[in-house]
Amino acid sequence: MGVSQRRVSKAVRIAKVTVGGTAPVVVQSMTKTDTRDIKATVRQIKELEECGCEIIRAAVPDKEAAEALAAIKRGISIPLVADIHFDYRLALAALEAEVDGLRLNPGNIGNAERVTAVVRAAKKRGVPIRIGVNAGSLPKKADPQATVPQRMVSAALEQVRLLESLDFDLIKISLKAFDVPTTIEAYRNIAAKVPYPLHLGITEAGTPRAGAIRSAVGLGILLSEGIGDTIRVSLTGHPREEVVAAYDILKSLNLREHGPTLVSCPTCGRVEVDLVGLAYAVEERLSKMTRPIKVAVMGCVVNGPGEARDADVGIACGKGRGVIFRKGEIVRTVEEKDFLEALMAEVERV
Repeated sequence: MGVSQRRVSKAVRIAKVTVGGTAPVVVQSMTKTDTRDIKATVRQIKELEECGCEIIRAAVPDKEAAEALAAIKRGISIPLVADIHFDYRLALAALEAEVDGLRLNPGNIGNAERVTAVVRAAKKRGVPIRIGVNAGSLPKKADPQATVPQRMVSAALEQVRLLESLDFDLIKISLKAFDVPTTIEAYRNIAAKVPYPLHLGITEAGTPRAGAIRSAVGLGILLSEGIGDTIRVSLTGHPREEVVAAYDILKSLNLREHGPTLVSCPTCGRVEVDLVGLAYAVEERLSKMTRPIKVAVMGCVVNGPGEARDADVGIACGKGRGVIFRKGEIVRTVEEKDFLEALMAEVERV
């Protein structure tokens, strides 16, 4: 049983990146720097570009941050989205700075007139808007008898209708919650109601270890059902961790190929070498590579090549000696002291 057929959505272009339609699921992140610090923000975005981030979002808390967006945009190579929460005038200023996209939370922006002003300015420039609904900041007029997912969907649909009434359809939608079942129910509900691309995320997911797991469960379920056109893994840490985790989720479902994949055995009483240390060392070396390749680190010389036969290259370790293999076929024997360098040399050959 594989991934379900992808939900058909309208294709929306954010500068040079297409979201939805037949485009692959796009990986996003958000800067953790002070947007007003142009140099630090550009430096962090360039780091993210190097590890595969395809769209970047920056918080716009005040006028100074909005004014910094133009300089930030000139210094980067990927589309820049302005994240607006409360003041619609900051959205207008961000558009003046020629950002490539806007993210608005309708529960925080306020009345329809303010949203209308932003939509008209975005339409004039052809800039897409993501309607970003969070479970923790729903409109106060929401039906208190409805479930949280129902209220989230209702808030999003109200804004969709407003944007459509202004002849605007450059729309993306996100419905995020910390609670995974709530998020899944909300996305399943809206996926059948609108044609627009969906941005997936579990909001405030946590630190890299727990947050990546929570995100993998929630996003993985939705993606496996064919729901989702772009994702962000929200982690308390460097945004590089978000990009890496996002690609790992997509690779695990065979939705994207990006960078190396490490296969390593969990170890057991038969292991006679420091396999954990070797696996971490290999992972560190692979993190600097961008081409897709599957590399295996196994702790059993007898079964290793067979168990990881689909790996492009791998090592099966025994006490004092190990074997390097390709696609399950042994190519040479190496000494224990040479395990890491011999494996990486074979990786380079591939």
